[in-house]
Amino acid sequence: MSLNEEVELLRTIPMFANIEPSKLKLLAFTSERLTFQEGQDLCRQGDIGDAAYVVVEGTADVIIDLPDGGKLTVAQIGRNAFVGEMAILCEVPRTATITATAKLETLRISTELFFRLVKEFPSMAVEIMRDLARRQVASNDQLTEANQKLSAAEKRLQELEGGAS
Repeated sequence: MSLNEEVELLRTIPMFANIEPSKLKLLAFTSERLTFQEGQDLCRQGDIGDAAYVVVEGTADVIIDLPDGGKLTVAQIGRNAFVGEMAILCEVPRTATITATAKLETLRISTELFFRLVKEFPSMAVEIMRDLARRQVASNDQLTEANQKLSAAEKRLQELEGGAS
């Protein structure tokens, strides 16, 4: 993929959409191009966040470790996904493992470069906030749905136990 193609890809990501082309070209040029093969981890839950990633091509699973030692795939990502920013924004360990499910081409944006862009382009900070808010709404919706299913299951169990007496 050429530098111009990388710039066009970055323009399709909402938080980069309002950045002038010359700055996007600089971002594409200063980003590190990394390839992950199927089964390789882009990052691991608990690791220190040192970069964010733009998926140029391929797919990956977002997996969280469960307290019982199991793993839960919570999302799948593909082209144009922007991941890893939560760990660098919040200065917390990575909240999930991202594992390639097919050959994965990425642009790695270092923490330093990411924050320089945020400072230089306040519109990018607004898009980051919007994206995080959308994720929060989606998480709330999932939690609400899970709680409703749990309540229904508990009610059904009580009914069954009441009928067995």
